[in-house]
Amino acid sequence: MTQSEHAARKAGGATALLVIDMQNDFVRPGAPACVSGALATVPAVVRVLEFFREREWPVFHVVREYRRDGSDAEITRMREFTAGVPYVVAGTTGAEIVPELTPADGEYLIIKSRFSAFLGTKLDFILRRLLVGTVVICGTQYPHCIRATAYDALSRDYHTIVLADATSAETAEVAEANIRDMAGVGIQCLDFERFRTFIEDPRASQRRDRV
Repeated sequence: MTQSEHAARKAGGATALLVIDMQNDFVRPGAPACVSGALATVPAVVRVLEFFREREWPVFHVVREYRRDGSDAEITRMREFTAGVPYVVAGTTGAEIVPELTPADGEYLIIKSRFSAFLGTKLDFILRRLLVGTVVICGTQYPHCIRATAYDALSRDYHTIVLADATSAETAEVAEANIRDMAGVGIQCLDFERFRTFIEDPRASQRRDRV
């Protein structure tokens, strides 16, 4: 376990999960904005959700939604809408969370129209109301919404963890490059099993790191 992980554990506060953009238009093959690696991570995200639900820890499902005309899309994406290829349009099947990850009662839904889950949403307000000190992030995709959300979380002084095997990108190379960059600023990028060990038995994680 790294010094940053020890510091996060000692700091206390609740731990919340942010599941980012696991929507049909981003996950299902053939969808207009499908991320190549997203579908393969669904079973891992299911395991992460089960872990948080068993402990009754806060879960946030963060989704992207646009107007059909693209008037609220990023300026760099408006061309796709004017060309007649809209995606994650509010109220459509493509904007829905994939069935395997359907939110449970009491879980939070955050709707965003930009890369970061914090920009223009109530996420930070609710996290602070819940006394959250650590955010755990998974979903899709690394260079866009995962990275933007992780950096914004860190900038707001949340201990920030990205679950590497429950997060996707178009290619493994893109994922690895983003993991290196995020780790370089102190964001913890862990596989789920290591995260679970860190939570359930920090001493065991520490012993393994010494081997």
